[in-house]
Amino acid sequence: MVVAATRSVPEECIRLEDPKAGLDGYIVIHSTARGPAAGGCRFWTYDAPEAALADAMRLAEGMSYKNASAELPLGGGKSVIRRPAGDFDRKALFEAFGEAVERLGGRYVTAEDVGTTIADMEAIATNTRHVAGRTARPGFAGGDPSPWTALGVFEAMKAAARLRFGGSLAGTTVAVQGVGSVGGRLARLLAEEGAKLVLADIDGARASALADELGAQLASIDTIAGIACDVFAPCALGGALDAATVAGLKAGLVCGAANNQLATPEMAQALAARSILYAPDYVVNAGGIINVAAEYLGESEDQVRGRVLAIGPRTAGILEMAEAEGLTSSAVADREAEAKMRRPEVAETV
Repeated sequence: MVVAATRSVPEECIRLEDPKAGLDGYIVIHSTARGPAAGGCRFWTYDAPEAALADAMRLAEGMSYKNASAELPLGGGKSVIRRPAGDFDRKALFEAFGEAVERLGGRYVTAEDVGTTIADMEAIATNTRHVAGRTARPGFAGGDPSPWTALGVFEAMKAAARLRFGGSLAGTTVAVQGVGSVGGRLARLLAEEGAKLVLADIDGARASALADELGAQLASIDTIAGIACDVFAPCALGGALDAATVAGLKAGLVCGAANNQLATPEMAQALAARSILYAPDYVVNAGGIINVAAEYLGESEDQVRGRVLAIGPRTAGILEMAEAEGLTSSAVADREAEAKMRRPEVAETV
């Protein structure tokens, strides 16, 4: 995993340590300017605590920008937990994490992320109400946020494709890197749209099964970025767009679900120099946190759908501004999000 540098210092970093429960990690609160810091809990194998902290800081900052861009009444935060080696009591671990969240008194709201599930959120909820991504209630937002993330990316990709190629995604070739809960759903939406797919995943069996289902081609996780295609969709972990990858891209558009896709900020200009249109990651992948926010606020699925469908026009607006002003799409997205962070009163109207 490539860990990108952060732009700013977070408000608070909270160390998580409970050896009896196996809890080892961090909660990072990047910003509470717009409301409680919200962001999922990542459960992953980190070699050292320092690596977990660096990842949490990067992800928390990304959530501040994502939540502001989506005009949610939330700041940005993230938690990462190091997966214990050997056997462990998963329920006890996440119950202990829930206690840590509760001690923050509502300053941080957690939810699902890579490596965590609805069952984990239910365990967390035994000790705090500041958690979303729980079992959905009929008519209300909640449950697995990944379908909403996938829908938002799909809407953004359609909007970006109209600008880049002058038409729909039907007949285009899309290379999807990572076909887990979000990437797999995105691939199905693309297949329904008539796109031709190339799939890759670290779990080869999962990629192969989905390729059989959708009539897609297969590539390796290490080579898919260099496949000749119209759209490259990074949907695995962050940092996929480093200098070597950008130099080898054969796509005209990059639009995917992964967080923090640019290994360094300079990669935005490197993409632009090669006339590759980049849909900023935190703009296009906001569907999940939109669902989380709606669940936490007691809103309906219809309200979630409306906000997720707005991701397409929002993406198009940013790309059009970037073109008109001669800036990278990332620079415009950051500028717009930072302005919303400086005007927290906007959140009150959401």
